[in-house]
Amino acid sequence: MATHLFQHIETLWDYMQLHQTPKKADCIFVLGSNDSRVAEYAAELYHQKMAPYIVFSGGRGRFTQDLTTSEADIFANVAFDMGVPRHAMILETQSTNSGENMTFTAKLLAEQGLTFDSFILLQKPYMERRALATFIKQWPHQYRHVTVSSLGQNLYDFCNEELLLPDVIEALVGDFERIKSYPEKGFQIAQDIPLAVEHAYQAIIARYPFENRH
Repeated sequence: MATHLFQHIETLWDYMQLHQTPKKADCIFVLGSNDSRVAEYAAELYHQKMAPYIVFSGGRGRFTQDLTTSEADIFANVAFDMGVPRHAMILETQSTNSGENMTFTAKLLAEQGLTFDSFILLQKPYMERRALATFIKQWPHQYRHVTVSSLGQNLYDFCNEELLLPDVIEALVGDFERIKSYPEKGFQIAQDIPLAVEHAYQAIIARYPFENRH
């Protein structure tokens, strides 16, 4: 892969992260995915006393359709193995996308009589921006504060035997396209896209006309 193309990919990767520092909150809100490292990070924050509760939200999504159990259950088991007690975890197991993560979790908390004013929102690095944009748009109750975080790896440290570089690049491009198209559908708030980021995106898709990212 040419050096300039790597630079374009890194530009897009960096844009999709918000580089926020987590602040102590009422709840760690974890959006399910195919990457259990997000659950490990949630457990680490719990043990650092960043929040007394963890919500794991996720049924089966685009990358986890073949699971025999929910993303939330898998993540909760990871956290339990790392010492997080079951009573500190709340599981939402029906959602299939980011919007449902928000609305289904809000409904579940209301049914359980739980009111959280502040959140630490966790996702994969390249999904930080879209997760926060979706939360702000879809969360139906008042909240005092929300930060979004991830392990924050660079692209090449993030990839592994299960998340191969070409697949991650394809997912990155697909999430960026949702940043552009989802606001008009009412799914998330609109965000500024610098010209350099749009240029990087155009350069990537000119080289890689992905077919399965939508």
